[in-house]
Amino acid sequence: MPAAFDRPDVLRRLANTHFDVLVIGGGITGAGCALDAASRGLRTALVERDDFASGTSSKSSKLVHGGLRYLQQGDVRLVYEALHERQRLRHNAPHLVRILPFLLPVFTGRGGVVPKKLSRALGSAMWMYDLTGGYRIGKLHKRISPREALEHMPTLRTDRLAASYLYYDAQADDARLTLTVARTAALDFGAAVANGVGVLEILKDSAGRARGVRAAADGEELEIRADAVVNAAGVWADEVRALDEGADPHTIRPAKGVHITVPWAKVRNDIAAVVPVPKDKRSVFVVPWGAFTYIGTTDTDYDGPLDDPQCTRDDIDYLLRAINFSVTSEITERDITGTWAGLRPLVRDAASERTADLSRRHRVQRSPSGVVTITGGKLTTYREMAAETIDEVLEHVLGAKVLERAQRHSRTKRLRLRGAAGYEELRSSELEASRVGRATLEHLADRYGGEARTLLAMIERDPGLSRPLVEGLPYLRAEAVYAARYEMARSLDDILSRRTRARLLGRDASAAAAPEVAALVAPDLGWDRTEQARQVDDYRQQVEHERHAPDLPETALDAAMGA
Repeated sequence: MPAAFDRPDVLRRLANTHFDVLVIGGGITGAGCALDAASRGLRTALVERDDFASGTSSKSSKLVHGGLRYLQQGDVRLVYEALHERQRLRHNAPHLVRILPFLLPVFTGRGGVVPKKLSRALGSAMWMYDLTGGYRIGKLHKRISPREALEHMPTLRTDRLAASYLYYDAQADDARLTLTVARTAALDFGAAVANGVGVLEILKDSAGRARGVRAAADGEELEIRADAVVNAAGVWADEVRALDEGADPHTIRPAKGVHITVPWAKVRNDIAAVVPVPKDKRSVFVVPWGAFTYIGTTDTDYDGPLDDPQCTRDDIDYLLRAINFSVTSEITERDITGTWAGLRPLVRDAASERTADLSRRHRVQRSPSGVVTITGGKLTTYREMAAETIDEVLEHVLGAKVLERAQRHSRTKRLRLRGAAGYEELRSSELEASRVGRATLEHLADRYGGEARTLLAMIERDPGLSRPLVEGLPYLRAEAVYAARYEMARSLDDILSRRTRARLLGRDASAAAAPEVAALVAPDLGWDRTEQARQVDDYRQQVEHERHAPDLPETALDAAMGA
């Protein structure tokens, strides 16, 4: 059984410990910074205002990839670094990051992703992708016939389909990866990590150096003392900088990315695909996810509230236009079972008109008070971003005084995350498969790795926990209880949106199941009937808002899945 990931205890530590490094932001970059710092031997804390990965890091395309289009834009270095990090992640988190083939269909005629006469140029780009680092996955791209393309995605339109391409990248559940990085920092290296802690003020000494923060948690204020402060707040990074510098520097240009989920049977793709958006220079991913397929992403300027990006009618129309250009199944708004909208924290560049053209490179900078801010980047390169950030902290903020007890260089290149140990053995265990069934074993192993043994023990003690959490979705009741006991879930939304991805797959089905889920976790979270009702009401209001923003009809999973 894993050690406690205990929030009340962490809050006490935050108030009573003097840290070397305090990280603000519990997305993938902040979690990566906490792990990098703690694994070097630094006394490390991380605070997150909402929940781990509640912003951009739970709303990405869930791909660990180099980015073929960045290569086409000429950013070879970014692609090389990303593909290098992709390989490291496959080693460090084999239970979370897995190889995913991609189909790049070539359509002839107007509106296609490439005209037929440019197919050779695309082939050259594929070779460049392999040579830049794609080959590390152990497979090279290949050109395939229209018939072979249809074998992977039978719904493709055949009238314009030409010889196409197959290449390889990787996929990961972004929220699960973020949480795993944070738990590794806490459980393996002693970092004090807590959600629900909002920063109110940057504390400074008489020389004007940042020395911690004043924060709020559960209606009470606390001071967290640290010799160095890292701002890894993503799209909120400018807000944190304003606390430090006294004015908003306006360095972040948020770009909204929207995805939609539909039943897999509407697309029938056994691998991912990249399809063109007609009358646009972009393409979108079409990615299988169990009994579902998700489609995205959009890439548009965003100037609304950072805490509430929503999928709009225009976003829906854009994605439906893209997928229906390529398939014959005529997907409509009534087929959409889930949506999600996230904001990319892109670094502002006056030379770029469209957010799609902005670089996905990151930037590390230090303020006069010593606050180190990390902005930009992408999910795949989080580890490298974190290492550069903590390098900056050690070299220019902490200096020699901590090097006697801390390592100068990052240790995370080959640091395996929680759950990596024992994953392969558990997944192939015939004994465990005989107890819970092969499908259940593989589902849990692929989400928790070796730590799934705890969930299996829970199910053995209470077989009722093997039942579905939400009918029609793959998650088990045991996963909700585990989230409440061991993963610092504090709300129904934490459980249904991030600890599981029920909301992303079956928005309305998860809302229908909310009362039962609340009752299930109430004993572990200390919820009385009044609090259960409040949690259910809050969650359903969020779902209703999400569905009404683009004016989508309510979707029952059984009807959508053709049951």
